[in-house]
Amino acid sequence: MKDTKQICRTEKFYKLLRLALGQTQDFSVDLSDDDWMWMYDEAERQTLVGILYNGVKSLSEDKKPPFDVLMQWAYDADNIRRLNEKLNSEAARLTRLFAEQGCKTAILKGQANARLYPDKFCRQPGDIDIWVEGGFEKVSNLLLKMGLVENVEKCGCHIGGHIGSDNIVVEYHFRPSSGVINSITNKRLLCWLENEIMSGTITEQGFIVPSMRFAIIMQLAHIQHHFFTYGIGLRQICDYYFLLNRTTKDERKYAYSLLWRFGLLNMACALMWLLNKKLGLEEDKMLCKPDESRGKMLERKIFEGGNFGHYVNRKENKSCKLRQLFYENRLKSFRMMQFDFREGVWIELSFWKNLIKSIFLSIIQGKSYLGSVRK
Repeated sequence: MKDTKQICRTEKFYKLLRLALGQTQDFSVDLSDDDWMWMYDEAERQTLVGILYNGVKSLSEDKKPPFDVLMQWAYDADNIRRLNEKLNSEAARLTRLFAEQGCKTAILKGQANARLYPDKFCRQPGDIDIWVEGGFEKVSNLLLKMGLVENVEKCGCHIGGHIGSDNIVVEYHFRPSSGVINSITNKRLLCWLENEIMSGTITEQGFIVPSMRFAIIMQLAHIQHHFFTYGIGLRQICDYYFLLNRTTKDERKYAYSLLWRFGLLNMACALMWLLNKKLGLEEDKMLCKPDESRGKMLERKIFEGGNFGHYVNRKENKSCKLRQLFYENRLKSFRMMQFDFREGVWIELSFWKNLIKSIFLSIIQGKSYLGSVRK
């Protein structure tokens, strides 16, 4: 459990975030130099440096961070702006290249989300996620033919990250989403997404984005997938905040009608609590009734691991591998059942299926199997 000081800092972090999001003009809190260093470090952990800088620079002089922190923050924010310009340009270039080959495309998540922010260059980008129609075989052959990749590495729903122009990492998606873990609801979800993604629209930046209906469902599934695996950060929560603020009542109503069928209702309820209570999303913009208990579970995961769980303190002691594999990870899996029973059960089934498969292959090949079992 967080100590009192940590809770206090976290609430101040939310206040600065609400200021940056334009939810409030009030930041009547006092921060010490140590507090500001923590705020900056947490902004880095959550990949919110550029977004929060918009709040920081609006503060009065007596409220701003120490000079060295402020200069570092400004420097990073400027780099983020320039990186966004590069990624937008590369996304538009790739869109044109595939169009010349007669292929439909769509930019997923990152740069598609950045254009929804009031400041379109403040969102801290990662790589470019571009969906290309045709399925794995067709997309693989096309990428090799176009010289965009030297080799094909299948990584879930995309062909593993490759370096494009200006050292930008690009992931070529042959499916529109990695989906959810429950294979029954996942089939329904992917079928709907594959149909919906065909109706994209061109943006002023020069690339194609999917419909808002697609974005609501796909990004909710993306948040859920990472919540149940490695972790999720506040950047994806902010993306969803602006996404809901740009959708219509009919779009949200339609999305709500699909949540249970796609296994996303519990995550939606948790996310609505977090968006409403911590980021200030208005009730009339919510998809469904918020769930405080699940919302707090989501919040804990966010602050424990930061962006995509990259900051989780993972022990590498090999003597603890068996304990971690068969006790700690199984206990974690059962806790996830409290959040969503169906997803938790499928996590366990996937684990035992992979374990049995690995044992069988190891017996055939005469190799140790423990190293090949995925956590």
